[in-house]
Amino acid sequence: MSFQLIAGPCVIESEEHCHFLANSIRDAIGDFIFKASIDKANRSSIHSYRGPGLKEGLRILAGIRKLGIPVLTDIHEPSQAGPAAEVVDILQIPAFLCRQTDLLLEAGRTGKIVNVKKGQFVSPADMANVVDKIRSTGNNNIMLTERGSSFGYNNLVVDMRGLQIMRSFGVPVIFDATHSVQTPGGQGKTSGGNPEFIPTLARAATAAGIDGVFIETHENPSKALSDGANALPLAQIAPLWLQLNKIREALHDA
Repeated sequence: MSFQLIAGPCVIESEEHCHFLANSIRDAIGDFIFKASIDKANRSSIHSYRGPGLKEGLRILAGIRKLGIPVLTDIHEPSQAGPAAEVVDILQIPAFLCRQTDLLLEAGRTGKIVNVKKGQFVSPADMANVVDKIRSTGNNNIMLTERGSSFGYNNLVVDMRGLQIMRSFGVPVIFDATHSVQTPGGQGKTSGGNPEFIPTLARAATAAGIDGVFIETHENPSKALSDGANALPLAQIAPLWLQLNKIREALHDA
């Protein structure tokens, strides 16, 4: 697997915004996988913006795919797997749902690549059971994503050993550099974050031998409708991606 970048907004804000970000990211770094959620079912507050929903969200993502850009989105219920698989290239299982057997099995049965976020409450070794569930469907197109582990209340920490542990399962491992700096629920009705640490953790994970990086980005994080507090400003994505590729090259040349 070549070194991959998965990038985009946390949630679909509008069709125009998705096209703007998709084209901007491609212009800045070249080939990448576009990520945007159709429905953020796990927002902190009932008043938080969730997204356009399944039908409209998939319509918008189909338009991004027509640009020649691969697309990833989350699913939250087994019934969403089939419709989403008709449109997107990668089905993502949110961290909070990583042990939901029915969801994993339905995603696996589509034959699509399934990217599972490691739950904040799950050890890296326990993700072997998640991989086994999906493989039981005959689908070996599996990726695992590290996004930090709960460290007390409203805080996450990344154990870089977990990246090696999960790669030992024979699947690509992605590092989520933006959710790993999140402070879940840290602002009361929304999550906070420490985005100044995104480059540090992304560089460290790349040096540890990961297969790709997951970055939520926005041209104006303070105005983002979801998770802006831990998003990477769009202007910073190109220089960071260049750094990460240099680290990757040095690792393979060593």
